[in-house]
Amino acid sequence: MATDDSASPQPSNSSNPIVHCQCGAISFPVSRPEPLALYFCHCTECRKQSSSAFGASAIYPAAGMWPPPPAQAAKLGVWKRTSDKGTTLECYFCKNCGVRILHRPLRPDGSPKPNVTVKAGCVKGLRLEGAKHIWAKSAVVDVPDDAAWESPDEDVDVKTE
Repeated sequence: MATDDSASPQPSNSSNPIVHCQCGAISFPVSRPEPLALYFCHCTECRKQSSSAFGASAIYPAAGMWPPPPAQAAKLGVWKRTSDKGTTLECYFCKNCGVRILHRPLRPDGSPKPNVTVKAGCVKGLRLEGAKHIWAKSAVVDVPDDAAWESPDEDVDVKTE
């Protein structure tokens, strides 16, 4: 598993939500109490990954939660794919139950971006109010016009379709 040693975990804040997979083998805190952004992504890749009409994601700073503790890292598998922009997206999942946990986007030079995209359903207690719909032109369900964004905010690093 690729890691960025410069972003080693910081002591966790007990008020930060916990990331869990379906079987419970993966369990670690996110880096802050609230995500930087919430997205409902309608791109074809997120629809495939979630086996649903869209993927729900929460963006968190990687520092303080990535890489996870070694015992947790050993339970994670990684699948890498190339985005439409030609960059790499590392997709981490539980080796036991197969649940996708998070995505780690890499820059063109292979270095990690500062944030990770955590699958929202894995964050205990996460509320999705205010989530933005992205890649809405690919949507297979109706998205209110005032809620649709064609791409994510430029100031928040997220995965790309």
